[in-house]
Amino acid sequence: MVVANPSRFGDGETRLKAMSEANYPGGVVVDPTPITAGQEVTVFYNGLLGQEGKGKVYLRYGYGSAADWHDVGDIRMDRTGWGWVSDVTVPNFEERFNFCFKDSADNWDNNNGTNWSFQVHDGSQSY
Repeated sequence: MVVANPSRFGDGETRLKAMSEANYPGGVVVDPTPITAGQEVTVFYNGLLGQEGKGKVYLRYGYGSAADWHDVGDIRMDRTGWGWVSDVTVPNFEERFNFCFKDSADNWDNNNGTNWSFQVHDGSQSY
């Protein structure tokens, strides 16, 4: 049985505002965490690329080890009053969810070469 992880930040615009105010390193917030396979996560970005407010920001994501991504994709992020946001449904396998950001001028924010990476779990609970 897969257990849904509730958002730590609420819903709707209140959620985006709270994610912005969380002031996480690099301006990146992922919610909900821990990430469960098969569920949708929201990636919030208010880092270097989004500061000028011009152009577009894309989420580049993939799965696997930090050095060997597979199922790589790009999603154009939506601009909000608090930052950039995109939703990703994580596939049903237990690996790492890796991502970084780029803008329409092909500038990258890859967390100083380490990208961002989160373990994906299968939703089971151990007692």
